[in-house]
Amino acid sequence: MRIDVHHHFFLDAQTKAEKNLKVGWQTPQENLPWLPETSLTAMDKLGVHTAILSPPPMSSASCGEENRTEVRQQNIYASQLCTAYPQRFGFFAGLPFLDDVQGSLEEIAFSLDILGADGVALISCYGDGISAKYVADDMYDPIWQELDRRRAVVFLHGAQTPSSTPYPHPWLGLPISEVPNETYKAAAQLVVSGKKRRFPNVNIILAHLGGSTPFLAARVAALSHHMGCPLTPGEIIEDFKSFYYETALSAHETTLTAMATFVPLNRLLFGTDFPAVSTKTVEWYTESLEGYFADRPLDLANVMCNNALRLFPNLGKTKVERQPITDHMDTSLASNSTTNHNAL
Repeated sequence: MRIDVHHHFFLDAQTKAEKNLKVGWQTPQENLPWLPETSLTAMDKLGVHTAILSPPPMSSASCGEENRTEVRQQNIYASQLCTAYPQRFGFFAGLPFLDDVQGSLEEIAFSLDILGADGVALISCYGDGISAKYVADDMYDPIWQELDRRRAVVFLHGAQTPSSTPYPHPWLGLPISEVPNETYKAAAQLVVSGKKRRFPNVNIILAHLGGSTPFLAARVAALSHHMGCPLTPGEIIEDFKSFYYETALSAHETTLTAMATFVPLNRLLFGTDFPAVSTKTVEWYTESLEGYFADRPLDLANVMCNNALRLFPNLGKTKVERQPITDHMDTSLASNSTTNHNAL
């Protein structure tokens, strides 16, 4: 069976379409409006037994009660999906805008202790322009301390942050040209700042095989050390190897060959990025992944499933402990996503 650790859910199709225009991306029309059945149908076609849901990466937001409420509603909804479809869905909890440290700590406790989330979803940076902070910023240390205490899993996705220049072509929007570098910048900051070593109990999954990370890690190792990083080049490489890497939109002979020389096989996980992409796109990458491991079925099984089960042991169980928490449901979510809730 396959476990997909990179699988989004969209509550508001109109908002999603508007954001697509801003970042230069087209979510397949057949996936909008998104319903649980949209994912389940695709999962059955793709041979995916369980998908771990995460909110779509948001490049900016602001602190405040409205942001906290929106995130809480999303997490409750994701938890309800896990209850309605046991064993088919898990979820990474979203957090408020990370500058809201207290709100983020409260959401970690609520999502992991009450909702039974499988981990937490973060993006590479929070804020716009020169005010943006990457995830290893000292301001966020209390959040990392709590995640480390809980030995939590973090799914780290590059933010859809625009460059100082326009993206180069209509077919090379931010998800193609910028997101992979955003993931790399966040991972590199965690390493050279020493935060990856300071919080070793947090299991961090880098989306899309880490974006640019495998190809730039050696550059960071030598040049950041030259610039004053106290870690040796060998220690920097070692810390890059301590991340988990998932295959969504990245599995190809070239990239997989590079990963084979970069990290142990037990650090590779299967991902799709559905419903942001079509089942046809997912099939293309999955066939490439299967072809690469064609003569190593055990290795393929580890990447597709077993590595995830070791990281998320609860995925192999019926999550009877997850109960809908309708008392916490704000009516605005029901009104904005009536079709979604009726589908449950």
